[in-house]
Amino acid sequence: MNQPLVSIIVPAYNSSQTIAPCLEAIIRQSYPCFEIIVVDDGSTDQTAEIIRTFPNVHYARQENAGPASARNHGARIARGEFFIFTDSDCVPQDHWVELLMKNFLASDIGVVAGSYGIANPESRLARCVWKEILFRHQHLMPDYPRAFGSYNFAIRRKTFEDAGGFDESYRRASGEDNDLSYKVSKAGYKIYFSREALVDHYHPTKFFKYLNEQYRHGFWRAKLYGRHIHMARGDDYTFLKDIAEIFVCGMLVLCLPFVLLAWGIFIVELLCLVSLLIMEAYYSFKFNGFNADGISYIGVMGVRTFYRFFGLASGIFNFFIKKN
Repeated sequence: MNQPLVSIIVPAYNSSQTIAPCLEAIIRQSYPCFEIIVVDDGSTDQTAEIIRTFPNVHYARQENAGPASARNHGARIARGEFFIFTDSDCVPQDHWVELLMKNFLASDIGVVAGSYGIANPESRLARCVWKEILFRHQHLMPDYPRAFGSYNFAIRRKTFEDAGGFDESYRRASGEDNDLSYKVSKAGYKIYFSREALVDHYHPTKFFKYLNEQYRHGFWRAKLYGRHIHMARGDDYTFLKDIAEIFVCGMLVLCLPFVLLAWGIFIVELLCLVSLLIMEAYYSFKFNGFNADGISYIGVMGVRTFYRFFGLASGIFNFFIKKN
């Protein structure tokens, strides 16, 4: 039985540290019929030179326009009946393509999404971030979720085209995959979540870089939920904790200027702070266990909440207030 041609599309921007192991892992895949397309999104480092050392990789370059644009560029030149997307800082595990493709059992399954492994477990921050993602994938995500990540998913060409591809107005890596997820569901297709199909990811290792990423996620969430307001309550990956901690953080910020004016406001501020600490401690230990990782991640999650809140507030101002 002939297998359909699969086009594996990788957007890359200044990826010289990770693109080689990514492509080496893709080339080793056991699936018999695939092509590899890397779209260089205007890199200024050695990314292009490294990609060109792989003779079987189709290299394309564009001016820097963001990962959503780069993925769409790859889809336009792809020949496959199916597209598989991963990122340049991911290293697919063995049989990754086969594990994704075997789940297209029904014609209404438009997407099969996979999960994360970890490529840098020596970093405590990377381990903690990964364990949180793993918890969400193992305990929250159903077999047919409402969202998937752009780092690891397969999609029928027709589904991709019916959904309109990635929205290129998302100039940074944040929100464009959720947006596509919601459009896929709206077009009448199912999303299947494969817990076996894994790519090892280089999770963040630098604290302040990670916080800046979280600020960016909050910023673009404003645009995302402005277009898909019904998903602001959660989408199987996000859940009540994510909403509650932003609400509590907002109360802390709004009450702070008035905390010395009245005991009641001071009490509200104190209760909000204690509630946030208890929430972050509970989930940090749930994600990591009661150990050094769990203890250290409490602070990371607490500070992260403020970065997400201010990113969201900035996004609301930028997308809905400033333009008016």
